[in-house]
This record gives sequence, structure tokens and C-alpha cells, in this order.
Amino acid sequence: DYEGAIGQDTGLLMKVHTSNFVIQGFTHEVAASELAALGKARGVPFFDDLGSGTLVDLSLYGLKRERTVQDAVKDGADIVTFSGDKLLGGPQAGFVVGRRDLVRACAKNPMKRALRLDKVRLAALEATLRLYRDPDRLAASLPTLAMLTRPVGALRAMAERLAPGLQQALGPRFCVAVAACASQIGSGALPLETIASSALTATPGDKKTGGRLLEALTQSLRAIPIPVIGRIADGALILDMRTLDDEAAFAAQLPDLRQAQP
Repeated sequence: DYEGAIGQDTGLLMKVHTSNFVIQGFTHEVAASELAALGKARGVPFFDDLGSGTLVDLSLYGLKRERTVQDAVKDGADIVTFSGDKLLGGPQAGFVVGRRDLVRACAKNPMKRALRLDKVRLAALEATLRLYRDPDRLAASLPTLAMLTRPVGALRAMAERLAPGLQQALGPRFCVAVAACASQIGSGALPLETIASSALTATPGDKKTGGRLLEALTQSLRAIPIPVIGRIADGALILDMRTLDDEAAFAAQLPDLRQAQP
């Protein structure tokens, strides 16, 4: 009984996003609009924490829909908080938006000075938010959304072009192949959601020393001029093409990877 849990002296009614985990089974989530109505009836501000936060409907790009900041405001929230990075695509930061008097009260808190953004992050946030003013080009101009919406066919073609060079760099101790994989969105808001993708895999030929070879390979990849970070799964190193935005730079430093091999 969430209504009975609110006492006369409660100063705030809060709804917090289930960031980085999912509750499954016979569960029920109280709607934000219900909490907003309850807060209004009791004279209590309603604080809606969206977690990652997004300003666009992700279903327009074939992704799972996540509540937007606009949704939270329409649902009646007095204060909405969300991240400036993650799904929004800017630098690491936090937004507090909503009723003018409540936002001003937050700004007067002594902690505000310690937590305020520097000029570099403010400039980066401004540049990111300006991209949202042109929604027709957003999927191409915003790096986060561009990576989330890259077509699988293009990713596979890129992997096939890079596979021979990577095989030459790694030598006979590894078998390089192109394989289907799943990119995990994460971002707090979509912890279990995945997108079909394509990857380069490097599998050690010697299973006895495979673990040691994979660890050595990951260190070598981090040591080249533009570090490359993959993931180890099922006895292979997986390099997901979805987050590779400069194919030429990756190919150009493969000779450095060959020299970095122990």
C-alpha cells in the first residue's frame, strides 16, 4: 500500500529507475502518473529519477522504447533527474529539471558548488543538446545513437574486410573468423537489451595455453597507439564491430599489434 506509506511529515515522493537490473515475474510497477496524482493530493513534490534518460523515442530507431524526459514531465513529475551521458550521448553529468522553485532550492544547496560542472563539460553538453534540434539527422550526428542503429550488414562487411589483416597480425597461434554476436546496450536503462551485430573473433589454436594467450592478446591490443578493447567469451576474444568507428585507423595499426605480440 504505497499510499499508506506516505506520512504527514514526508517531504518528498520519489520514483527511482531500476538502473542496471531487471525485475521479472509476477511484479507490478506503480505508474508515475499515479504517484504524481498522489503527491498532488497530499501536497508532496513528486521526484521522478529516470536514470539514463533520453530525449527521443528509441522505438523510432528499432530499439526498445524507454520513457523520455518529456514523458516524465507529462506524467506530472515536479522534479526529473537523468544522466547527461549514457542514452543522451553527452559527457558524464546529471540533469535536474522541473518546477522552478524546486530547481532553485537544489541550486542553493551547499553541495551544488562541489558538484557543479566545469566549462569543458558544459560546452560538451551544449554541443550534444544542439544535435537534438535537428531530429531528422540525429541518428547520424549523435555518436551514441549512430552506433546503436548501425545495420548488421555493414558491420559484417567491415569485419570481413579486416579479418585477413588481423589474421596476419596474430599469426598461426590464433584462428580469426567473422561471427554473429549481440551488442549489449546497457546504459543503466536497458541492462539486458541486445542488438544483433557482427564481430571478429580470435580463437587460440592450443586449448591448453589458450587462456594465457588470450590474456596476452588483450594486453597487446591495449598497448598499440589507439587501444582496442574487446571481450573474452567462449574461449575467444570478441571484437564487436558496432563500436568501431574508424576502420582505416584500426587496419593501419595492425602491424603495431604484430610487433606487440609476445
